[in-house]
Amino acid sequence: MRTLAGVFVFAVVVSLPSAAQATPKFNPFTYTYDTLGEGEVEVEQYADAIPLKAVNAASGDPQWYVATQFQTEFEYGITNRLELGLYVSLVPTPPASLAQTGNTPEGNGVKQRLRYRFAEEGQWPIDVGIYGELVENDHEIEIEGKVILQKRIGRLRALMNLWVEHEWYYINRREWVINPTAAVSYQVTPSFFPGVEGWMRVEWPDPGIHPRPFNLGPAVYAGPTVSLNFGRFWWTTGAYLRMNDPLRSLAPGDSYGNFWFRSIVGVDL
Repeated sequence: MRTLAGVFVFAVVVSLPSAAQATPKFNPFTYTYDTLGEGEVEVEQYADAIPLKAVNAASGDPQWYVATQFQTEFEYGITNRLELGLYVSLVPTPPASLAQTGNTPEGNGVKQRLRYRFAEEGQWPIDVGIYGELVENDHEIEIEGKVILQKRIGRLRALMNLWVEHEWYYINRREWVINPTAAVSYQVTPSFFPGVEGWMRVEWPDPGIHPRPFNLGPAVYAGPTVSLNFGRFWWTTGAYLRMNDPLRSLAPGDSYGNFWFRSIVGVDL
């Protein structure tokens, strides 16, 4: 009976119409073309979980653990087309009992970014926006840029982010990072948006490293996503399978696990 009740509540909730104009991410890694209206405010909370392997410091045996990273984003609509975002990121330290742990892409620090769209949706054959970000965290300073492309055909939304970063590490090293994403989502009801998403991350250090380590990529992930939009509140999550080197056994110190999970909760204030 509890299962049937849960199914009934879920069916009712996802059928409710959206009551506000929030800017949800329909796929966790891919930014949409939409921006907040002038004076509007939204808060988003990200959470990533990546099952990885480490070494038990006491026994020396391989051991599974879950690497996590968290990010809180505050968005503000400067105009109807220009949006400011301020971020705080946190990466919990793995337990002291583990050695040879992997590193997540994020660090502990702050970010500032602007997102701008060039026209109203549908005025151009493909909706185009741009995104610029400055990052300062515990191991680097980074400049990031994105070109956001979107096409809507009825209830289908196709998205692509052309994404590049340049990073300056405090240990006198620099690198370029390419991190493109692509996704589609479909509006089943006003509140329920299933989809599929893929993304890649690859790093090119300067000076170069030879032979090239596994953790520099390219790492390619793809998987299903789902977004629930309740007006002022929305939730989006995705589960991804690593597509490159599928037969490779995960080793202690690897940063790209066989699976990657990301979830985002957003609230329009």
